[in-house]
Amino acid sequence: MSEARDPNSTFPIVVLTGAGISKESGLDTFRDKGGIWEQVSIEEVATPEAFQANPERVQQFYNDRRRQLTQDRPEPNPGHEALARLEREWPGEVLVVTQNIDDLHERAGQQNLIHMHGELRKARCTDCESVVAWENDLSAASPCPHGDTGTLRPHIVWFGEMPFEMERIFDALQRCGLFMSIGTSGSVYPAAGFVQEVRRGGQGHTVELNLEPSDGSMFFHETRSGPASEVVPAFVDDLLAGRLDI
Repeated sequence: MSEARDPNSTFPIVVLTGAGISKESGLDTFRDKGGIWEQVSIEEVATPEAFQANPERVQQFYNDRRRQLTQDRPEPNPGHEALARLEREWPGEVLVVTQNIDDLHERAGQQNLIHMHGELRKARCTDCESVVAWENDLSAASPCPHGDTGTLRPHIVWFGEMPFEMERIFDALQRCGLFMSIGTSGSVYPAAGFVQEVRRGGQGHTVELNLEPSDGSMFFHETRSGPASEVVPAFVDDLLAGRLDI
């Protein structure tokens, strides 16, 4: 890089994270070779139609995922911790948008965070749409704690449903000076299109930090390959030290 960034300059940062950052904490991934979607059909457990046809099966699928968090207690890794540090030390806004449904970012100390695909440790009423913290198993008959006629479903965005907080996400993408994509396949929309949204604005530098180049790596200004627990802390160190030409 030709010049170091002025350490006194600042700009908003948006970070997109996917399964690759949580895999190193021991969590199962969905799309990797041997991942969950090679073992279970999406259509049978991850769509509104599946929940309507067989709610017990869908609940059991997410109960198994939730137990991995509550019983196995995976720990945040250096990638999560580096992003929390970036938020604490960067003088401008840092927004992390995660496709992951675990709570590792929160446990690392991340504050400004959007779970665009929902959260395993929350449940939502099928009637009143109220969202509650949830640690235990759900069944097809789990009642709404607020007394409504609906039952509880996982607070997860299923295929065919709109991800959460998209208006806020696109506003941040259009304003950011740096977009980082970490541990994502680059194949799931709308998240796969975030880098192009930033590029259309013409103001943001885009960086992919992945174990290997994603399907959309050609759209980024810069790519760094390696485990998230290594490349993310290294990039954050360089950024905070003003060693990057951005």
